[in-house]
Amino acid sequence: MPTQDIVTLDKIVALCKRRGLIFPASEIYGGIANTYDYGHYGVLLKRNVIDAWWDAMLQDRDDIVALDSAIIQNPRTWEASGHVGGFTDPLVDCRSCNQRFRADHVNPDEICPAKATLPKDQDRRHDFTEAREFNLMFETTVGPVKDTGSTVYLRPETAQGIFLDFKTVLTFARRRPPFGIAQVGKSFRNEITPGNFIFRTLEFEQMEMEFFVPPEQAPEWYDHWKAARLQWYVDLGIRPDHLRLRDHDPDELSHYSSGTADVEYDYPGTMGWSELEGIANRGDFDLTAHAKASGKDIEVVEPDGRRYVPHVIEPAAGVGRALLSFLIDAYDEEQVADGDVRTVLKLHPRLAPVKVAVLPLVKKDGQPDLAREVQAKLKPLMQTEYDEGGSIGKRYRRQDEIGTPWCVTIDHESLENRTVTVRDRDSLAQERVAIDDLPGLFATRLASPWTSPKLKG
Repeated sequence: MPTQDIVTLDKIVALCKRRGLIFPASEIYGGIANTYDYGHYGVLLKRNVIDAWWDAMLQDRDDIVALDSAIIQNPRTWEASGHVGGFTDPLVDCRSCNQRFRADHVNPDEICPAKATLPKDQDRRHDFTEAREFNLMFETTVGPVKDTGSTVYLRPETAQGIFLDFKTVLTFARRRPPFGIAQVGKSFRNEITPGNFIFRTLEFEQMEMEFFVPPEQAPEWYDHWKAARLQWYVDLGIRPDHLRLRDHDPDELSHYSSGTADVEYDYPGTMGWSELEGIANRGDFDLTAHAKASGKDIEVVEPDGRRYVPHVIEPAAGVGRALLSFLIDAYDEEQVADGDVRTVLKLHPRLAPVKVAVLPLVKKDGQPDLAREVQAKLKPLMQTEYDEGGSIGKRYRRQDEIGTPWCVTIDHESLENRTVTVRDRDSLAQERVAIDDLPGLFATRLASPWTSPKLKG
């Protein structure tokens, strides 16, 4: 049964809260709109997504270097980049309900969305203000006194820090284009209509890379990165028929872009095909703008004397959107022997928060001691978890719901011959394995190519 036939966003939200992956922030005070905290398993999953991205950028290549730029930059950064003057959404207020909406999300000739569900005998009139531009950047101040010179902004994207540091990195990294600068970090956008769980939030983590190339090579590298970024999601278990690469129409392009494509995922319900990651050919807009605003030279000088401002190819992904897509695509419900339904996250083992759960069958007869010994063997190699609470069936179910690929069960026989039962999350197959062979077994499985079990049937 295809995942999209059984999964809903409500099921994902419920599972995330039930198992402590992701839950509303500030909940004891009633929460704050579209802001979430990541619990233990959520942190592990998010870290694994980010690590997989870093591996694709740094470990699998030798033409990209890492950077961690500041969240608060000189405010002139955002003037030069166009964010102060142009990073806006059209906003309208409803005078009846005092709520705000993006102008392109309401029809002024129809009723207010907030009143659409009221009984027909109640006031359903629309009464919108004229649209006005609303800047999406969060403002704050530096220093003890708020004055005209103290206003700064929380960055709305991580890219600009890379552009500001381009010439510095060019020097210390001893690189020449084509090469890239990658970073992962928090960005902040005062979205008017955030929503759909962690798909759009006020603060979010970005995985961005700026790839600097000689101008004539930009089209070739643009095509390269479109294909590479789409394949990254496939390699980590998302089914190809749930992904597509959509090129922007000319009227969608940013003023600086000569080409932009989105990796889109087919989200369940009304979300449908929505942006997962964007790949843009930004030309030389950013470096030229900062060179002009700062008065600094940002040209590349080749050994033959050729001078040019590099063009930039930018793959930019949101950690939350990637994580949400992996969760949705991994979610499954299966009928089991007792007529019950098994909920399972069939995550790629690289992404799974816990790789191996170690479970003594009972809490006596020396089984917990041997289970702790097994965990100690595996702990230096991978994320493990020890669990002795409840029946073995309930413990298996808990691990299935957080996506643990393998469970190791210690029983009476383990005490006699030092073998354990290894249970596979996806096939439910069980095999007997010697304790001393476990590290090598799981290391091999984690390093081996993996295909989503939903593609095997």
